[in-house]
Amino acid sequence: MPLTDGLTTFWDTLTSAQPDPPPLLVALTAAVALVVVATRLPWRIARNAVTIAHEGGHALMALLTGRRLHGIRLHSDTSGLTLSAGRPTGPGMILTLLAGYVAPSLLGLAGAWLLAGNRITMLLWVAVALLLAMLVLIRNVFGALSVLVTGGVVLAISWYTPPEVQAAFAWTSVWFLLIGGVRPVFELHRERGRGRAPQSDADQLARLTPFPALFWVGLFLLVSVGALVAGTLLLAGPILTEIGITG
Repeated sequence: MPLTDGLTTFWDTLTSAQPDPPPLLVALTAAVALVVVATRLPWRIARNAVTIAHEGGHALMALLTGRRLHGIRLHSDTSGLTLSAGRPTGPGMILTLLAGYVAPSLLGLAGAWLLAGNRITMLLWVAVALLLAMLVLIRNVFGALSVLVTGGVVLAISWYTPPEVQAAFAWTSVWFLLIGGVRPVFELHRERGRGRAPQSDADQLARLTPFPALFWVGLFLLVSVGALVAGTLLLAGPILTEIGITG
């Protein structure tokens, strides 16, 4: 019985809904995330989280399409590499390449859905679980440190801080993924225009499909902006309720 009671308590804690956040918190966390994404030095540091999500997207899709995943490398310049084996062409390879640039935005959208239901604890613990799973796949020292530090921060906040801090962190993180998922697409377009990214995901997709690289850049942008719009509608619920548009 004690084990059953413990599991029940764990499940209740995981799935419990926290109180609605004040509209000011929603607005301020969005502003903080926007400043981080738009400012050179903060973006340079925080972009590592986007890279983790990007390479995690490649890795997850490789596994889902039956490719053999060899590992992930994260570099200090915020670039990354996911190595998998399998057919060099075909749907599996195409989907694996496609998943990278859209992963941060889609992860942010999933987080926005959880926050719309005030599932802050679930969001933080799922994030820790995903980072632990990714850590097993990391194949270089910087990558391991990056994932460990990120996971440690999330774990510490979920375990040791009051609900108000957890809420602020969760909302800022989700806003950051939604907004930060858009900027790398523009960076990719700029780098391609300068001839500095001949092996980009978009260029590799162009070699595997009838569509040019610019088509894939446009698709990345469409998905990331679409996720940002949808995520904003989910996250803006407390503000809309406050001004009487919903609820």
